Amino acid sequence: MPLRWQEVAVPLSIIISLLILKYVPLTADLPLSRAAGVVAFGYAAFLALRLLQSEEALLVDGWSELRPSLVEYFACYGAAALAVVLMSAVIVIGSSKHIPATQMVATFLASLLLGAGALGIGLGGLFTRVRWNNKCIEHRSALGRVTSIVWSDVRAVRPNWRGITIATQSAGTITFSQFHAGAAQLATHASNRARRNAEPASKAFATL
Repeated sequence: MPLRWQEVAVPLSIIISLLILKYVPLTADLPLSRAAGVVAFGYAAFLALRLLQSEEALLVDGWSELRPSLVEYFACYGAAALAVVLMSAVIVIGSSKHIPATQMVATFLASLLLGAGALGIGLGGLFTRVRWNNKCIEHRSALGRVTSIVWSDVRAVRPNWRGITIATQSAGTITFSQFHAGAAQLATHASNRARRNAEPASKAFATL
């Protein structure tokens, strides 16, 4: 699957920002070089797992269903594990007088950000369910909310920071992760439906 430009720009921007902050007096004492190395290693693992992402959805009882990919599992559980390690370091060695306060604050904030990221990936990707057949597409959120859209109502398919959104004129929207196995297949199918629905003949046929 081809990479989106955000998937390349975001990690490179983070690495460059960390290297620049290394030469700022206020943050010079922080282990930013190590943090940049962790980001680079994580991005390399992301690229490797991205190549293994399946293009096809899983067929279950007449439905085509998206499934979380290895990228999402790695990002969610990896971020959660790293957050636990950093928070443990803050608790265990936080009282040491040999550790600068700025490092403890930065480590604490990093653990909170990683924990929030893991939670967001879990709620938005791992624990959601998206499936479709020849009549409709159905989305079940991590909290159990179900949204169903019939194909004749689809008007647009557009990418955003959360993933890919399928929009209708009045029946709401469904957003799914571009990292799900089968996401490209669903996006292509939804785009074709939106294009067909925009044609007058297709609109007339859909109302029959």
